[in-house]
Amino acid sequence: MNKELLGVVLIYGLTILLAILLGRSIARWLRGEKSIWNLMAPLERLVYRICGINPEEEMTWKQHLKALLTINLVWFVYSFVLLISQGSLFLNPDGNPSQTPDLAFNTAISFLVNCNLQHYSGESGLTYLTQIFVIAFLQFVTAATGIAALFVLFRALRDKVTDKLGNFWVFFTQSITRILLPLSLVVAVLLLFNGTPSSWKGKDSIVTLQGDSVSVSRGPAAGMIAIKQLGTNGGGYFGVNSSHPLENPNYFTNAVETVSILLIPIALVFAFGYYLKRPKLSRVIFSVMTLGFLLILSTSIWSELNGNPELEKLGLQQPTGSMEGKEVRFGPAASVLWGIATTATSNGSVNSMHDSHTPLSGAMQILDMMINAFYGGVGVGFLNFFIFLIIAVFISGLMVGRTPEFLGRKIEAREMKIAALIALLHPFIILVGTALSSYILVYYPEANWAVQPAAWLNNPGAHGFSEMLYEYSSAAANNGSGFEGLGDNNIFWNVSTGFVLILGRYLPIIGPLAIAGLLAQKKYIPETAGTLRSDSYTFGIMTFAVIVIIAALAFFPALTLGPLAEYFSIR
Repeated sequence: MNKELLGVVLIYGLTILLAILLGRSIARWLRGEKSIWNLMAPLERLVYRICGINPEEEMTWKQHLKALLTINLVWFVYSFVLLISQGSLFLNPDGNPSQTPDLAFNTAISFLVNCNLQHYSGESGLTYLTQIFVIAFLQFVTAATGIAALFVLFRALRDKVTDKLGNFWVFFTQSITRILLPLSLVVAVLLLFNGTPSSWKGKDSIVTLQGDSVSVSRGPAAGMIAIKQLGTNGGGYFGVNSSHPLENPNYFTNAVETVSILLIPIALVFAFGYYLKRPKLSRVIFSVMTLGFLLILSTSIWSELNGNPELEKLGLQQPTGSMEGKEVRFGPAASVLWGIATTATSNGSVNSMHDSHTPLSGAMQILDMMINAFYGGVGVGFLNFFIFLIIAVFISGLMVGRTPEFLGRKIEAREMKIAALIALLHPFIILVGTALSSYILVYYPEANWAVQPAAWLNNPGAHGFSEMLYEYSSAAANNGSGFEGLGDNNIFWNVSTGFVLILGRYLPIIGPLAIAGLLAQKKYIPETAGTLRSDSYTFGIMTFAVIVIIAALAFFPALTLGPLAEYFSIR
């Protein structure tokens, strides 16, 4: 095993170890047991007192959703106003202008829904004020929103029969004080001591190794980079994101940030099992997610380490694999691990340019976002997986001739309809958006869409189609990364992806919470010898098959037109 692959194994192994420990810790305080996180209780009580929150008040699933959606609307208005006026406000030492209304609309929604799809360059499109009080603020609260929504599901599946599912504001506050904030402080300090800036000073001039004098942006970057990774946000402080030497200075910081991307999504899977006192169930779920993740990762690593066939035809040697669009300080294997981790978790940050990856690796990144359930984003990734669980339970029950049950609750028509609707929504908004952009590009290439459609793509043919398919997949999966050959800062892309962002975020939260609320009110049915066990690896294989079949049926034609067509054209 070469050093690059060994690095990938060690980073991933360390992530799993830390995730198990964190998952146990989360489950302990959720169950009300003594834990180190109780040190944050005085701060939490202060927050409750200032905000007028009664932490003892229990909510139904509808009250949870009302609180979640209401506060998200307030954050959108607040963010939009700051973005369209940032050029006239303070903390703007570089004199950056305000965003246009359509760009501010897209940016506010994108960070509100934990996607961080950036149609601007970080160091020139935002000021220090909006980097901290809009972007970093939303990266904390939207990640906490997803985790709080997941905790509602935990509570619904734990209690035998109830319509009281905890308090949203308590879950939300504790997600910040006990998970996001402490971990962000640790990661920020590690980045800071390795060269990531954290100051309020403006641009500085440096002399490069080849003697050029260039102006480099600085600012309060370390803290934002920490929460962007831990909260699976992904928005770059700098335009080229974590391929920038100040965002990600060396291999050590690359390892730290890679672990940060995967840590909380995996930890929440283990927390689920420990909280319900069903650790085997969490191991089955983790195994299904990991099987999918490793299949996609290994395919991508194989493709990148074998180099670019077009360069091979020219007689060029590629001893380290395909290095186009990658940083020498990381290499192709670490770049691929990041690329698959960031698309599997709806993180969206990049340490290499995904548009330059080989076609098969690009296809795996798109497929990651299309499935959107192999680890997924903080909180919401598990909610997406829960939809596949419900479908798998229903199909398995029909196959063995029993009423479908999950954790002692019957899965009936209402739950199945909601699950089917959410499962079909994801491919619907991706494929409709891609079809619409392709239609406009073909039939109205010179139309005035702020930027003419003919200028959207820097690459023709199958790769150009892949760029548009990637953009909508990224928006629907709340991911935020992109094939950056696409010219997306214009009215069409800002508005169309904005609506895809909304649908891709809130309906997959509303659906699982509605199912959880319905199940929580049902009579608990004790397991018997004839019960279909959801914590068996046989059921895990069934769930994996459901995920693969749904993804294959929905997305294979689109993948065939894009990255797969490109792959076979260069073989």
